[in-house]
Amino acid sequence: MSKKKIKEIFIGSNNKGKLKEIADLLPKSLKIYSNLDFKIPSPAETGTTFTQNSLLKARYFSKRTSKICLSDDSGIEIDILDKAPGVYSADWSGKKRNFNLAIKKVYKEISKKDKNWKKKRLSARFICVLTIFWPNGKFISKIGKIEGRISNFKRGKNGFGYDPIFIPKGKRLTFGEMDPYKKYSIDHRFNAFKKIKKFF
Repeated sequence: MSKKKIKEIFIGSNNKGKLKEIADLLPKSLKIYSNLDFKIPSPAETGTTFTQNSLLKARYFSKRTSKICLSDDSGIEIDILDKAPGVYSADWSGKKRNFNLAIKKVYKEISKKDKNWKKKRLSARFICVLTIFWPNGKFISKIGKIEGRISNFKRGKNGFGYDPIFIPKGKRLTFGEMDPYKKYSIDHRFNAFKKIKKFF
């Protein structure tokens, strides 16, 4: 693996929420490219794990841009739903990526399993795998997690995706209610990033 620090990187994502969160984790001195510059369509995510999809995206965008690429695959696992939606977290939001629909689906599926779920603590976790892929074919993937539970209703306007229904362990606020920088300092993406930070 290259010992040289990375000076510029392409963030391989068409999700604006992810782009912002990943860019905010990276050093300010880094030259960042994204699909705002290149307009490359996303590849089909055919993997069955977060690691497979993260690598698939990083390899694809690196080959298309000839740049070192950083890609993320992430999602939420809800234990009462047998860890669904998991790698299909984005798919639950439909073609238009409407996460209000995805959240409604989560609540509907939970209610099918247990009508009285609101009186209980439903364990869940966010998982993120970050992959750096070099044009020479070398790559590194690291996983980050944060445990927590599902809120009884949507709370907060910050973040994106399932943030308004996830309460991290030991906290009272959902990710949707938290100050973004407070969230960045504890979340799954940050926990994965800590493991690849040395490359920057």
